[in-house]
This record gives sequence, C-alpha cells and structure tokens, in this order.
Amino acid sequence: MSCAYLFAQETSTPSVKSAYTAGYWQQEIDYTMNIVVDAHAHQFTGEQHIIYTNNSPDVIDRVFYHLYFNAFQPGSMMDVRSRTIEDPDSRIRDRIFNLKENEIGYHEVQSLRQDGQELRFNVEGTILQAPLARPLLPGEQTILEMDFESQVPLQIRRSGWNNSEGVEFSMSQWYPKLAEYDYRGWHPNPYIGREFHGIFGRFDVKITIDKDYVVGGTGVLQNPNQVGYGYEDEGIQVNHDTDELTWHFLADEVLDFFWGADPDFIHVKAQVPNGPMLHFLYQDPILAVNKTAEENEKYLEYWKHLPKLIVQAFEYANTHFGTYPYPQFTTIQGGDGGMEYPMGTLITGARNLQSLVGVTVHELYHSWYQNVLATNEALYAWMDEGFTSFASSETMQYLFGSADNPHSGSMRGYQQLVDSGKEEPMATHADHYHTNFAYGRAAYSKGAVYLNQIRYIIGEQAFRSGMLRYHEEWKLKHPTDLDFIRLMEKESGMILDWFHEYFVHTTKTIDYGITSVKGVESQPGVTQIHLERTGLMPAPLDIWVEYTDESKEEFYIPMRIMRGEKPAEHDGKRVIMSDWPWVEPTYSFIISVPIENIRSISIDPTERLADINTTNNVILLNPN
Repeated sequence: MSCAYLFAQETSTPSVKSAYTAGYWQQEIDYTMNIVVDAHAHQFTGEQHIIYTNNSPDVIDRVFYHLYFNAFQPGSMMDVRSRTIEDPDSRIRDRIFNLKENEIGYHEVQSLRQDGQELRFNVEGTILQAPLARPLLPGEQTILEMDFESQVPLQIRRSGWNNSEGVEFSMSQWYPKLAEYDYRGWHPNPYIGREFHGIFGRFDVKITIDKDYVVGGTGVLQNPNQVGYGYEDEGIQVNHDTDELTWHFLADEVLDFFWGADPDFIHVKAQVPNGPMLHFLYQDPILAVNKTAEENEKYLEYWKHLPKLIVQAFEYANTHFGTYPYPQFTTIQGGDGGMEYPMGTLITGARNLQSLVGVTVHELYHSWYQNVLATNEALYAWMDEGFTSFASSETMQYLFGSADNPHSGSMRGYQQLVDSGKEEPMATHADHYHTNFAYGRAAYSKGAVYLNQIRYIIGEQAFRSGMLRYHEEWKLKHPTDLDFIRLMEKESGMILDWFHEYFVHTTKTIDYGITSVKGVESQPGVTQIHLERTGLMPAPLDIWVEYTDESKEEFYIPMRIMRGEKPAEHDGKRVIMSDWPWVEPTYSFIISVPIENIRSISIDPTERLADINTTNNVILLNPN
C-alpha cells in the first residue's frame, strides 16, 4: 500500500468544540534535542525525542511536522509568494529565488520512529506527514524519535546565518516541529513567512558548537559554570580547554525554542525586582553594514542603556497586563527586524535609543500576547500583533512620555487601511491576505484599535480589570477571539458580540457627525442637538458639551443591543440618554441650556472612538 493511499484513507476528525466551552483541552509535548553545529558550513545534525500526549477526545492516526528551513529554496511556496504578491516584502522579494546551493535552507529527515517502530513519511515543501504505526487514543502518550540533518539558510527572514549586521546565527523556526492539533483539527500550514501555532511543552535542548560562540536562547542554562561567557556564578573561573562547548537549556511550558550565537557577542544581565533575570547579547562593536564607525559606536551606547529601561518595562507590564510567568528573558541582536519567541527575542541592533527600546518592548509583550496567551496567530493575527501593539504603545508612553494619546499611531494606521480600499476583514487567515499592507495594518493597527474600542465601550475600569482577568484565566492556554470577548462581557455586564462581529468579520466603519445645533423656538432656553450615523457600523457615543462658563457636561448615548451602560469615567456632570437603536440613522436630544451659553459640542474628545471622519465631530458655537 502506497503512502499516498495511506494518507487518503485518513479518517480521524476533530471534535468540533470551542476553547470557551467547559470541555477545554490542549495537547502536550516534551522535546529532548541534541544538536551538533558545524559553524563553518552552517549545518547541523540533530537527534529529537518527543513525548506527545493526546489530551483530545479524538483518535490521532497521523502526525504532521513543520520543516521551516525548506521554505528557503528557489521555487518554494514562500519564494513564489514573496515574488508574486502585489507588494513584496523588501526583505525578501526574489532573494530566496537567487540563493546558491550553500545558502539555501533544508531539513533532511533520516528516520522517524514511533515507540521504536520506523514510520513511513512524505515531505511536501515545509510539511512532513506520517501515518502512525499505532493510533493514539484519547489520553495516551507516544514517543516520536527523529534523526535529521539541516542546513541553515543565509539570513533572509527571521532565521539564518550572517544577517545584515554580521550576526552569525539567528536560529528561529529552526528544527522539525510537530504541528498543533486542537479543536479545529491539525494545523499543517505551509510556511510562507507569516504566523505560527504551537503546542505547550518542555524543551530540553543541548547545542554543541565551536567554543568561541556565545549563545543565548529560550530557557534556563543548565551548565553556566561550564560554558561561562557571563552566565557563570560569581567567582567561578571558566576554562575552555576543548574545541567545542555544549550549551544545555531547559524550558517548561513554552511553545517553541529559539537561540542565537556569535563570537563577538557580549553578555549583560539585569534583574527585574521580583521578576525574571534579563539577558542581553549584542556585538561589541556593532557591525551594521553601510554605517560609519561613529554611528556604530552610538548604537553600542544605546544597547548599554537598554537593560535599565527594559527592567522598567517589565515592571509596568507585570502591573498592568499580568505577571510574566517565566524565570528569564533574553534579548539577542540578530534576525532582520524584531521577532518574538518564548523567553526572548531577536532584534536588529542598528537603532536609535527610542527605536531600540520600542522594538524590544514590542517583542517582550509577545510573551503576554502569543507566547503565554497563545492564540492561533494564523487565525487571530490581530490578537497577537494588535494586543501587543496596544500594550507596547502604553508602555512607551510610560517610559518616554512621548504622546498624549499613545494609540493615535494605531488609529492613523487603521485610517490608512480604510482609505486605501485594500482592507480585508480581520478574520482573514494571515497567510491569505491579498497584500502585505492589508495584513500589516489589520494585524497591528486595527488589532490595537479593537482593544481601544473595547476600552471606549465598557469603560476604563472594566477594561483594565478585564485585561488582567484575561491573563489570569487563559495564561499558558490557547484562547480564541470568542473567549476574549465573552470574558469582557462578563467583566462589563454588557453584550459585546455585535461589536466583535462588525469589527472582526466585516470592513464596515464608524462615522458619526453632529449635523445641527439650534435653539427651540417654542421652548426658550432649550437647545436641540441633531446627530447622524453615516458609517455602517454603530457605536455608543460620549457627547461633551462645554459651556461659556468653562464648565463641561457629558451626555452618554448607549446602544440598545449593548443591554447595559458604561459607568462614569469621571467625577463631572453626566447624563445618561435614551438608547440609540442601531437601525435608526439619526438621533436628537435637547438640553435645558440656551444656545448662547454653549461654547462647543464634541463627539468623543478622548479620541478613543474609531470614527473614520472626525471633521464633523466638533461644533464651535461661542468660542470666545
């Protein structure tokens, strides 16, 4: 019987459940890997031992592995996609297509065994598929062992050797990785350079490499006094009397494992009070291409300032978004921009101070929004990048005090997306956006605006407590978008599904305006205000009236489908108006103040509402 026929006969189907049901489950994995690196050839051999636990209610009779390095070959799906998409990523374009034989990446699997029995397997691009010799029943474990050889690609996207700043190894998505199986079934997405989904588990990894290389990565180093390079205990003298060193890392309850290595790295540590140990690995000197020696010296000075600021960022994050659960975090110079991994990040080093801090803060927040609250990035890229952008913007304001509204940049990005005519629903699978632009603006900008809309609708207090509750209830699990919005409903007491459906599953927009303000002839001393909804998405409104005596009053207009009202967010005057049914395009109300005593009327002066046309949101009546 051929492999193809075996695969065609696959019969197991997932139980259709959602993570928000009482029957939540997730798979479990335990990796042990021994890696031997030939640094000169940019190749390595690997032995992988996996204990895989089937916590699902389903019978598993096949497995899938991701072979990410196979994407870095001419003609791969990633290569074709990068060359044919409407707006190619400048970091990729045709670079994969033009790789030489010693620059391509690959994983060659020599053998795959289940409980000691050889498995037949089939490889198509970046996905390996193998039928199991013994189907895995619910609650059962199996051992999967693999021997493989790999070549590290020239650094193009995320992983590789010799990045633009001369860092030798940026090692991410670098090993054969078992695909995730959840309530939706298997997720063997071909790698085209976008998002990921993984299994929580334990990683016990040994990396043997030339002794001159300084290594950092996921997990806690188990043999610091043997390798040294700043990891050793105080007072320990480390002698490297062999040609190679073996670095032994151990990490529990993580989705993935990354590492970086370079002979020019220096290693700096900083302790977060009551928190993780921070490690920083960067070149001394910085060797950015096309930069002068003076510029690179400035970049080095910025790296020296980085630890203190990142300690402050962690303290802020722990207070406002939930406690970081791991013992360490490692920031490594490498890669091609900034990319997040469990317990660390790879970032390029040639940046001014604010950029360096900004990219590090953004990537560390992925330890909250993806690596701890592990949404499926491919399906919910906006929960990954958008939530991270929201949190990092507030943290940068805290660190630098640089913006009155930290989310104005996200709103501008969303506005650009709307104006472009290229917007697709945020529910679009990350791999299948028609343009990089639409994907980026939806995931980063609109995703952050989504959170700011929740904040606007339910109020500051419910939002902040909801974010902490989200972290506490879903850490080290795989929440979905419905889990999040249901939690916010519980926290606020409001119905929010209408908002979620509009904002995630459509491209309809919010646009309200003040159409007229006039005195009522039959009622002296009374002013009538007319509002209109011209956008296709409804929203509650905060209307602020400023009087000529400089006092202010809020008129809050809830929506009927919310089945609730936002609590007051201030101690000033506030009137709760009758609700505005979403089917009505207009709304009018009166206030018992003569029009000549009104200075201005404005919709949402806090600038949280995602109104795409604010030119009609303010009327000045008596500005003097």
